[in-house]
Amino acid sequence: MPKKIFIIDDSKIVRELVRRYLESRLEYIVCSEAADGQDAIDHAREVDPDLIILDICMPRLNGLDAAVILHEMLPRVPIILYTLHENIVSPKRSQASGIRAVVSKMDPIDVLVGEVMNHVSVARTASA
Repeated sequence: MPKKIFIIDDSKIVRELVRRYLESRLEYIVCSEAADGQDAIDHAREVDPDLIILDICMPRLNGLDAAVILHEMLPRVPIILYTLHENIVSPKRSQASGIRAVVSKMDPIDVLVGEVMNHVSVARTASA
């Protein structure tokens, strides 16, 4: 069964590119998308993702604040912060927010896919 990914980013282009790349791999489907943190929180439980990819700079509710709430709502779901601003988030703050990995949007997309693969398999083991 394909693993469900929830992409949260205010850029429609980023969401589409990440969706296309992940869905080209048969083991992943994008179960939902959101353009800001508040919309993500409003729909997180109903989309029941296996993993969340989250931007930091978004309207209404930024990624760090959204990550804290999403982690409280879905504590077993790994969160990957995918951002241009990875240097402004300390590892301690990321961990406290429930973020398992931080990936720069300047890195090749394969870096993001590698983190998705690592954390989906960790989540699968933890819930088994």
